[in-house]
Parts: sequence; C-alpha cells; structure tokens
Amino acid sequence: MALAKAIDAKLEEFALGAEFPRVRCYTDDPGSEISSEKPLVLLHSINAAPSSMEMKPLFEHYRGSRPVYSLDLPGFGQSPREDLAYSPAFYAEVVARFLDSISSVAAADVVALSLSAEFLVRAVVEQGAAVSSVTLISPTGMGHRQPRTSKAAQGVTGFLARSALGTPLWRALVSKPSIRFFLGQAFHRGAAPKPLVDYAYATAQQSGAKYAPFAFLSMGLFTPNAIESLYQLLSVPTLILYDRDPNIGFERLDELLNLNPAIRAERIEPSLGLPHWEHTQRTCDLLDQFWREEGA
Repeated sequence: MALAKAIDAKLEEFALGAEFPRVRCYTDDPGSEISSEKPLVLLHSINAAPSSMEMKPLFEHYRGSRPVYSLDLPGFGQSPREDLAYSPAFYAEVVARFLDSISSVAAADVVALSLSAEFLVRAVVEQGAAVSSVTLISPTGMGHRQPRTSKAAQGVTGFLARSALGTPLWRALVSKPSIRFFLGQAFHRGAAPKPLVDYAYATAQQSGAKYAPFAFLSMGLFTPNAIESLYQLLSVPTLILYDRDPNIGFERLDELLNLNPAIRAERIEPSLGLPHWEHTQRTCDLLDQFWREEGA
C-alpha cells in the first residue's frame, strides 16, 4: 500500500552520499525574495511510527513566509526503510549532511522533537553542522534516568527485527489501538487527533517499517549522559520548549541552564510532549520571539 503524503507540499529527494540512503523531505519555498530568508528545518521524533506528520502544525504555520523543510529521517515516513545499522552517529551525520545540502543561502533555524534533539545537537557539536539556531521540543536526555542498553539487548532486538518471530510483536505494537493509546498519552486531553493516529498507523504498515523502530526499542539510539556529552557543548542560540512528558523527565534542565548560557527554556503548559499540536500559536509566538531576539 502506497503511503500518502503527510503534508500537502512538494516532496523532494536528497542525496547525502554513496554510503547513505537518499532521504525525502517536504519543502515549501515561496520562490521570491522570501527565499533569501533563513530556511526552517523540522525534525520529527523517533518512536514506533513517527513521520513529518508530527511537525505538520509548524510546517503549515510557517509555509509561505520562509523556506520550510520537514525531513523524514531514514527508516521513517517517505524515506527508505532499509535494514541498516541505525545509531546516534548515523542519524547525526544524516542531519549534518542534509543541513549542508540546503545551506547555500543561509544557515537554518532547526526545530527538533524528542530524541531527534540529541541527533541534531550531536550533528552540531561533533559534525560541525552549521545552524543559525536550535529549538528542542520535549528533548530527551534532560532527566535523571539514564538510557540502559547492551550489545545483548541490541542483538535481541536486531534478531526480532529480521526474523518472523518479531512480526507478531511488531503488529501488536503498531496496531491502531496501541498507536491511539501511546499518542493519547502525549495530549493533555487524553486523545490524539485522528489524522495523527491514522497516519502513524499507515506509516507503520510500510515494508521494512520495523527496522529503525527496533533499534529505538533496544535503547541504542539514546546517548548516555547527554547533558555532559551533548547539550553542555552547544554554543549556538538554543531554545528548549517543554512541560511534562509521560516518557521522559526534565529534572536536570535547570542544571543545564546554569551550565550553558547559550540555552534558554520556556514552559508551555499544560502539555505532555507535543505542545506545538495543543498550543500551536503559543509555540510559534515563542519561536518568533526567540528568532527575533537572536537576530537582533
């Protein structure tokens, strides 16, 4: 079954080098003097069934006013679902190469959701990706609880991803009731919008859809001690938007703000991980204020 587009926009393919899959990205470029504006790049989260649909409210808000890109990361959405060695370093280099491919006019403002925040920051601090600013929505790695993984755990999940034994588990994980339940946890009112649920279900039914999510389930895509190894090293203007999240904590956020003056944070409440869906205008007002102040 062909996957419909998550966003009614042009879907472009980008080559990132022979050793990387070609990725697909929703784009909106007004094609006028506005094209000289900084690009805005949106990065969806990582879970069992993510895609650019997660970033649709921001894409729709900013399209027509500046060049906007919403990237489907490898293994998800409209990008290839290959059986690859997915890792934090892999995704960081994908992000770095993509940003380099669109940076001919100006370095981008980049907004990343949840675990993709770690990939973006790694791309900046380790790969030297050029960005104008970073915004992290409900970023992982801010709590006391550390990700625990092992080669054994990664081996088991890798086996499940490639064997028939993992198929029933995968089907249960991405059944519509399961997706509705997990997405509902991210909304203060307890119910996720139907288009978000329906698209998550559809994207999880694609051939090869289980490879990248099983790498996520192994915990191998998380960075231990992300405060010290990633966030503390940021030197570009950074905004964190957060409130509460059923799956991650922010107990160390104040500590990070004291350690790194390049980072500021704003709470958008009440929200549970997807404030740009429940409070789109508030989110965009904070983004506009952040970019305006940093530009000045």
